[in-house]
Order: sequence, then C-alpha cells, then structure tokens
Amino acid sequence: MRVALVNPFWTYEESIYFGCRQPHLPLELGYSKAMLEADGHDVLMLDGQIQQQDNSQLAARVADFGPAMTVISTAPTYLFWRCAPPELRVPADFLNRLAGRGGRTVAVGPHGSATPAPTLRKLGADIVVRGECEEVVAELGRRDDWSAVAYTAYLQNGELAGDGLVHASPFVHHAPLEWPSDWLAGHTHHHHRFDEKQFGLGAEVEASRGCPYNCSFCAKIDFRDAYRRRNHDAVTAEIDRLIAQGVGYIYFIDEIFLPQKALLEALVDRDVKFGVQTRIDLWKPELLELLGAAGCVSIEAGLESLTMEGRAMLAKRCRLGTEELAALLVDARRHVPFVQANLIGSVEDDPALVEYWRKHLIDRGVWANEPVPLYPYPSSPSYRELWGDPDDLAWERAHKHYLASFGTFSDIQEKHPRALTELEAACCSH
Repeated sequence: MRVALVNPFWTYEESIYFGCRQPHLPLELGYSKAMLEADGHDVLMLDGQIQQQDNSQLAARVADFGPAMTVISTAPTYLFWRCAPPELRVPADFLNRLAGRGGRTVAVGPHGSATPAPTLRKLGADIVVRGECEEVVAELGRRDDWSAVAYTAYLQNGELAGDGLVHASPFVHHAPLEWPSDWLAGHTHHHHRFDEKQFGLGAEVEASRGCPYNCSFCAKIDFRDAYRRRNHDAVTAEIDRLIAQGVGYIYFIDEIFLPQKALLEALVDRDVKFGVQTRIDLWKPELLELLGAAGCVSIEAGLESLTMEGRAMLAKRCRLGTEELAALLVDARRHVPFVQANLIGSVEDDPALVEYWRKHLIDRGVWANEPVPLYPYPSSPSYRELWGDPDDLAWERAHKHYLASFGTFSDIQEKHPRALTELEAACCSH
C-alpha cells in the first residue's frame, strides 16, 4: 500500500505559538515511516518547511503519489506537541488543498489526542490517533477496518466513536532513524543554540520520552507522559549516522534530559555538540562537568519560578531553594556556553523579587528570560484544575482565557494574537 506522511508548511501569523519557528525533523513521522516500510508499504514522507514547499505543492505531490492513506501532523514535530499552535488552520489548509486525493486521511498530534471530536470536525479527517502515533499508524496500514484499531477516534453518524484510549509507545526499542541527506542539508538551524561557534548541520534526536513529574503547566497528560529511556545502542547509532551526514549539532527533544552517564561518556568521544532541556535540581556538580565535556553547549533549565511559593504553585516538586538552584545554574555555566533558566509567569511571584534573581543570574552569565505567560493547554493539569476534562470547546476556552489574562506576550510570540475562531475561520469549516 502507498502511504503519505506529511508535516505541513507551518505559518504562525497572529498566533500565540511560542515554540521555535525554524524547520525541525518530524520524528513522529520518521518512526512511522520506518514501521510502515518494515511492513512492506511504499511511503512518501514530506515536510513543508524542510523541503521549502507550501501546502499547495505538498498536496500536489501527494496526489501524484496516489496513496491509499495520508497522515497529517497537527503540530510541528514531537518537540512541540507540548506547546503546539492551538489553531488547526495549517493542517486544515493542507487537507483542503488535497481535496480527497490522498485516500483515507489520518490526523496525529496533541489536538486529536486531547479533543478528538472537534479535531475531526475541523479537519474533515477520517480518523485521529490518540496519543503517541507511530505504532498506531503502522496498525492502520495493516487493516482495512479502521474501527478495529485501538487508540483511534472517528465520527460515526456525526457522533464520536472509538475506544477512548490514549496510546503510549513502548519506545525503548525504536530503531535508529535515517533521514535523507537533502533534508539534513535544509536543516542548518541549531535549535536553542546561542554560542558563537556553530559548525555543521542541525538535527533532533530522542533519547528518552515522557517525564516522571507532573508540573501543572505541562501539556503531556494525553501523550508523551510516562518516562521511558531508549536503547543506548540505537541512540548512539542514530547519532553516528547523523555525524556521517555532516551534522555538527544535535538537540535532544526529550521532555526532561535526565543525567545518563553512559550516553554522556559515549558523546565525549564523538565530534558533535548538543543541547538539552532539563531540571537543574537533578544534576550534581560532577555530572554537570561531564555534560560539558560531552559537548553540551545549550541547557534550557525548566526553573519556571524564582520563588519557592511559585514553584509549589506549579507543582514542581523541587526541594531546593532559589539560592541553591541559582548556584547550580552558575556552576553549569562554568561548563556549558549557554545556560537558560526558563521562567513562566506566576501570580505567586513578586515582580521585584523576580527581577532581583533575574539580574543575579544574568550578571553571572546565566540567561533568565522574562516570564512567559502560561497557556492552559487542554492536556495540562492547569486546564483541568480550571475547567475539568477537556470538551469540544476546550481549545477555544483556553485561548479566550489566555488572551483575556495577559496584556503583553513574550518576545517570541506575535504581539497581537487573534482569537482562535478567527484564526480557524478560513479553513476549519467542516
């Protein structure tokens, strides 16, 4: 069977989206492709940003390929499932341009995982995968009767049908991914890297998945939740393959890059730099030194709040005080060229105290961003504390609340974002 896997051409005008807008490897589609090909399917994988093709061009390529099944992602790679654009206008625009020429359509991503019914209606897709998608996409490729496939949802006589379950991949034994050389050639971006010396192409790799913590702001309940660590040999083999293709920088997309001594020791001997997102309170000074020796040049440390009260409100489960956390961040900066204390806007934090600690860190070489306003994603505990389980209007409710709560936004967001209904009006009309 022919299968098309599509990461659409993302645009973010007037969106609240605060993820990176550069191209990134669509890891969820890469895993799906490997599993489909192992079953003997003929797979076309497209990425609008990496291949510099808009949705019309992507739709034409899919139509020429003539697949029996087309899979579309509703977020720009696994890295951003937790902070996806709330609006579905981009994948809807692609499907509208495809106009039924791609066989049966499958949507994967955070939207269908948390709110399957409105996602199906907005996109006009035949089915959505709930949760991590690669094994489920492979199973859809094996069956004619999609109603028998677990972890999916579809509309039947206008009503939501499916088993209501959300999939978590075993993940541990995922094989090393292979990426086309021309894709990597189009991936010059080094994600979250700000030191001066940048050599080679960029790429993303996943060494672990999920997080053992349940911070109130983190959108992961319906996908990428339980912590799992990937087979060490598979990770290093994938990295070696990327290095051989000219990659000089890797960003580990792990929700939380926990200290993995064996992986760090393996990276010491490899000619590659890398970046991570982690919690600084989980690292000891000797492991921070090894992290730097292994080639880490960028740390995004999820500090979130600069006060004990703020961290407690965000359910950070952090036992260290602000002075101890600051000392660890400064120590990390001794070994890693760029260290960021990532901050989220919290009503518990005194603005004067936040500015004191920001200045304290910045003066010592650690970047502490201005607190980013907290968006209550439907897959986060904060949404469910406010409104309960997400319903068909969950994204609209969260969006309206967000726009009403904040008068200013971060420097990586649009300054005047529009309402969700306005953003989706032109495309999500099913």
